[in-house]
Amino acid sequence: MTVRAPIAFVTGGTGFVGSHLVEALLDAGYAEVRCLVRSDPKWLVDRDVTVVRGTLDDTAALEAAVDGVDYVYHVAGLTRAPSLGPLVQSNVFGTLRLMDAVERVNPAIRKVLVTSSLAAVGQATTRIADEATPLNPVSDYGQSKARMELALREQSWNERLPLVVVRPPAVYGPREADILDFFKSLNRGVCPVVGRGTRPELSLVFVRDLVRGMILAAESSVADGETYFLGSEDFYSWHEIRDAAAEPIGRRIVTVHVPELVVPVIGAAAEYWGRATKRYPPLNREKSREILTAVKMCSVEKAMTSLGFRQETDLQTGIAETIEWYRREGML
Repeated sequence: MTVRAPIAFVTGGTGFVGSHLVEALLDAGYAEVRCLVRSDPKWLVDRDVTVVRGTLDDTAALEAAVDGVDYVYHVAGLTRAPSLGPLVQSNVFGTLRLMDAVERVNPAIRKVLVTSSLAAVGQATTRIADEATPLNPVSDYGQSKARMELALREQSWNERLPLVVVRPPAVYGPREADILDFFKSLNRGVCPVVGRGTRPELSLVFVRDLVRGMILAAESSVADGETYFLGSEDFYSWHEIRDAAAEPIGRRIVTVHVPELVVPVIGAAAEYWGRATKRYPPLNREKSREILTAVKMCSVEKAMTSLGFRQETDLQTGIAETIEWYRREGML
C-alpha cells in the first residue's frame, strides 16, 4: 500500500520562522505546502508552494486553504504594535477564526500546531519556566499570546481538534530582522548588556532547530492537547553571546553595561523615534518591561522526552551563520 505524502497549510510562511518552516516541510517530502500570503511572497519567491491569497480575517481563504490538508502550522501573528488592540485582533481572534475554519471543512485533520511564545509566561517566581509555570505576561505581546492560549482552552479546542501549542523563546538565524540592531552594534565593536552579563539568563533557539521541533510536535502521536517549549538545551550569558560573535565579526568587542534604570528610558525614546519615522521599533517600552521583569529561560525537557527534540546547532555555529547571512545580504 502506497502512503500518500502529507499536505500542509502554513500561516506566516512569508516571515522569518515561517519561511524556514516551509523549506523544512518541502525538504521532508511534503506533497504540497500551502501558504497564506497577503501580498508580497518575500522569502517564498521561487519556492514550490501553493499561494493562498488572503489574511487571517478572510474566512473564505482560510476554508479553502485548510480543505484536504493533513497539517496546519499556524505561525502568523503580530509581534509588536503601539497598543494591545491590534495584537489581540491578530493573535487571538485570527487564531480562533482559523480554528473555526478547520473545524468546519476539515475536522479529521491530523494536527493543528499553534505558535505561542515564552513571552506569554512573563513574570515568574522561577528563573527557568516550564510548561506548568503560570502565565503572568508583562507586555502587550505576551498578553495577546496568553489570551490566545486561554481562549483555546476555554473554548475546548483541545477536545474539538487535535491541537498542539509550541512556545519558542528568543529565535535567531538568517532572515531575522528584529535583532539586527544588536548585531550591528556588535559589528561596531560594542555589546550593550543590561546588568553584569556573566551569568546564564537567556534561552535562544536557532531557527532551523525550532522548525524541526515544530514538525516533530505536529507529527507526534503523543502531542495532542499538549504544550511544549522549543528552545536551547543550554542557557546563555550575554558574555557568551558576545564571545560567540567576536570571531565571525573579526574584531574585539567591548561590553557596555547598561543600568536597569536606563532601560525604560531607552525604550520610550526608541518608541518616540518610531512614531516620528512611522515605524514601531523592536525595542520599545513593552520590550523594555520584558527585559527587566520577564522570565527569559525555559526548560525543553518535556520536548526532549516526549518528542525526541534536541538542540543541534550550538551558539557559535548559529551566530556565525547568522552574521554571514547578514553580510551576504548587505545588512552588516
